[in-house]
Amino acid sequence: MPDFSPADTEQIQKHGLNINTIKQQIQDFKTGFPYANIASAATSKNGIKSVQDDKYEKYFDANRSRYKIVNFVPASGAATRMFKDLFEFLSSGTMNQTTQTVLDNLTKFAFYPDLCKILPNNATPHDIIKLLITEGGLNYGNLPKALLKFHTYSDSVRTALEEHLVENVHFSPNIHFTVSPEHISGFNAVLKNAIPNYEDKFNTKYDVSLSCQKPETDTIAVNPDNTPFRNADNTLLFRPAGHGALIENLNDINTDFIFIKNIDNICNDSNRHDTLRFKKILTGMAMQIQQQIFDYIAVPEKFQQSEIINFINNNLGIKISDTATKNEISCILNRPLRVCGMVKNIGAPGGGPFWVRDAGTETLQIVEQAQIAPDNQQVLSTGEYFNSVFIACAVRNWHGEKFDLTKYVDPRTGFIAEKSKDGRPLRAMERPGLWNGAMANWNTVFVETPLTTFNPAKIITDLLKTGHKTK
Repeated sequence: MPDFSPADTEQIQKHGLNINTIKQQIQDFKTGFPYANIASAATSKNGIKSVQDDKYEKYFDANRSRYKIVNFVPASGAATRMFKDLFEFLSSGTMNQTTQTVLDNLTKFAFYPDLCKILPNNATPHDIIKLLITEGGLNYGNLPKALLKFHTYSDSVRTALEEHLVENVHFSPNIHFTVSPEHISGFNAVLKNAIPNYEDKFNTKYDVSLSCQKPETDTIAVNPDNTPFRNADNTLLFRPAGHGALIENLNDINTDFIFIKNIDNICNDSNRHDTLRFKKILTGMAMQIQQQIFDYIAVPEKFQQSEIINFINNNLGIKISDTATKNEISCILNRPLRVCGMVKNIGAPGGGPFWVRDAGTETLQIVEQAQIAPDNQQVLSTGEYFNSVFIACAVRNWHGEKFDLTKYVDPRTGFIAEKSKDGRPLRAMERPGLWNGAMANWNTVFVETPLTTFNPAKIITDLLKTGHKTK
């Protein structure tokens, strides 16, 4: 284990960390993280629920006034990966399919009028792409997706940030965005105009808040030999530890229910019906299941233990035996609850929902591809579903107190990635993902939702797909 100088110690402490935490992180780099012990894929016949009626939607409408619901929208990442192929075109000069598609459909993008204002006469493809994604133009390649213009309407153009305001008018106008510090002013500038505009248009009142990923959730970077990576000035390098660090931001929200939905998973007005319906269905289901859990905890003597065990096995994403003790049952019931929307996988890369075995117990988990051992990657082909990052969270216990969500993280489910800085290779660590390991010890329900609820803009040409088209 490396020795740290007084200057190192001061830097670590200023970052909100301590020496023991850093030493543990370095040890984690050395030992790595265990792969998930996959028992089986979660399927329509094995762990994924299907909703065929409107009972949960009705339950939501009947009970929504009893609760405060906050929409949690991770929105801090820059859109660099969204424009990866365009950057490659600028650096190589070689046309690729994504860039050609953008050029062929330029007039269909919501940002086109802004781009036209700065394009020179007889602009070349290189001019167009450079002015779209670099600092000398619209700078879209360096802005967060929230601030990009996504959709065109007859009377306006909306950013992704504004679309989340509009989507939640009929669900809950309480919205929390996570933001990178350098983009707070940009968010505030859009919100300053958008909030009064949509409040007037929809006769509503928003409660919008912002937070930044906490520096104390960052992790140290190391060299390929697992010694601390040092900058040119000999200081240590700390890196944001992925979206799993946002469990701290989620934990700070004082509310009854939280609905998580990524900033780029947004559609326009004409395609929004299924999204709104299933936001109500998932949250209504969370409300109803939570109430049943509270009844079991508050007056267990009113129920047969076999009934409670059956409820757990059929509804909470964990398999327990008929011989479970009262204490074991109580511990399982008294946990945060998440109801997750799952869409059918039509070939998208990545992980999905699986039954995972740990210490003899099987639980439903969202598993990323990187969590699956290289010699077990074929298990992905047995899955039917892909995680849509569409989650209703019940975060209070039966006394009405907020759970401390940081206590339900599985620290063994982090990631180690190979990165570089200033041309030098390094190893970076990400904390357990927000909807993966950070929620590993929650009660879990997986519900099939239609593909129309899943409209992520991962690359720029996704904005040409049906969910983003103006009809």
